[in-house]
Amino acid sequence: MVLAELGGSISRALQKMSNATIIDEKVLGECLNEITRALMQADVKFEMIRDMMANIKRIVNLEDLAAGHNKRRIIQQAVFNELCKMMDPGKASFTPKKGKTCVVMFVGLQGSGKTTTCTKYAYYYQKKGFKPALVCADTFRAGAFDQLKQNATKAKIPFYGSYMESDPVKIAAEGVERFKKENNDLIIVDTSGRHMQEAALFEEMRQVSEATKPDLVIFVMDGSIGQMAFAQAQAFKQSVPVGAVIVTKMDGHAKGGGALSAVAATKSPVIFIGTGEHMDEFEIFDVKPFVSRLLGMGDWSGFMDKIQEVVPTDQQPELLQKLSEGSFTLRLMYEQFQNILKMGPIGQVFSMLPGFSAEVMPKGHEKESQAKIKRYMTMMDSMTNAELDSTNPKIFNDSRALRIARGSGRSVKEVVEMLEEYKRLAKVWGKMKGLKIPKKGEMSALSRNMNVQHMSKVLPPQMLKQIGGMGGLQSLMKQMGSKDMMGGMFGGGADK
Repeated sequence: MVLAELGGSISRALQKMSNATIIDEKVLGECLNEITRALMQADVKFEMIRDMMANIKRIVNLEDLAAGHNKRRIIQQAVFNELCKMMDPGKASFTPKKGKTCVVMFVGLQGSGKTTTCTKYAYYYQKKGFKPALVCADTFRAGAFDQLKQNATKAKIPFYGSYMESDPVKIAAEGVERFKKENNDLIIVDTSGRHMQEAALFEEMRQVSEATKPDLVIFVMDGSIGQMAFAQAQAFKQSVPVGAVIVTKMDGHAKGGGALSAVAATKSPVIFIGTGEHMDEFEIFDVKPFVSRLLGMGDWSGFMDKIQEVVPTDQQPELLQKLSEGSFTLRLMYEQFQNILKMGPIGQVFSMLPGFSAEVMPKGHEKESQAKIKRYMTMMDSMTNAELDSTNPKIFNDSRALRIARGSGRSVKEVVEMLEEYKRLAKVWGKMKGLKIPKKGEMSALSRNMNVQHMSKVLPPQMLKQIGGMGGLQSLMKQMGSKDMMGGMFGGGADK
């Protein structure tokens, strides 16, 4: 998850405030000072931070709050809402529609990751059932067509470009025309970038725009520039009708928060963020779920969408039935490991679960966790069908553990470790017994069908305490599945 440091710092400030016996002006001031420092380190403009703090103090007037009000909840809710406001341009972006031809033009400075982002965008929509195609109209940078060709071939996406033609306008027009005839419903045009915001770059963009008549112009911007993003986004908006922004390189820089807030200030909607080089390190940007994940509060709707993507439709009712019965076998664990690996980067998936802070799994640890899952799966490949389908871990005596270790090329100690992990997951799974099953095709209803008793059993005690005990959990469950999911995220008893 991107911006882990920023999210962790704000979460710790809120947690420290929540742990205070009495919430007074001093405790509130310390909490807001820590949040201010975290935002300054993320390169958010000082004026934006100042306005945010003024709004929070106006909302959280401790003198006006009568006894019995939950001050912790009001402060946390105010911080959440103000962070959302800071990153929300208040304007929706154009969204391609399947089956209807849509031309999208990508613009940006050289080195922003524009060509790679074009392929990621095409790949994202290809998984959604679209027929994307790529056109390389970047004739300025040597190797641009080779890079796009290589990326497109890897993702199995048709492409168009030329080694001979030097006129980007002609290439763009020919490519768009060709793919329209071939009934591609998402045609992506990659244009030339420059090292500086030159007049020639803007003139070329204008000509390509006139020739291709794009439905959407996407500005690709390097997230590492922080608050300088404001001037850059404004300059592009004045030359071409930028309808959306994609912020790249959000994985390795502390200034990502500054970039997101600066772009929002230009009233340009950020639609995706790039979080790495790989094709699946590309996240849709939706303000409320993003801030929710940033603060370690999860994104249930995003998590359920991920499950729907990777679990075949015909297997969904069967999986829910097993969940309801509370019976968890090693075979089921194997299948769920397969699904987790299909979901994409593990850290990205885990950050969608409440209580998993973005800092829990730093970027370097993702490969380690992925490798561990693959090791466990290799060991399970050496088990018999009876062992995989058993719900009794006691059948794994020393001789069986030794046989599995030899068959998988691992040590007995690793086999025991894998079986301990199975026992832990089986315990969690067992607590889901009796879960009401949604109807076929209503996988997203799973979160709504979990009642408070089931969730309180499954959640770790520390997490349950963090969201305000049973009262807070009840508020959370009421909001689960609604558009404003965060409305009841904070709960608990009255403060002193």
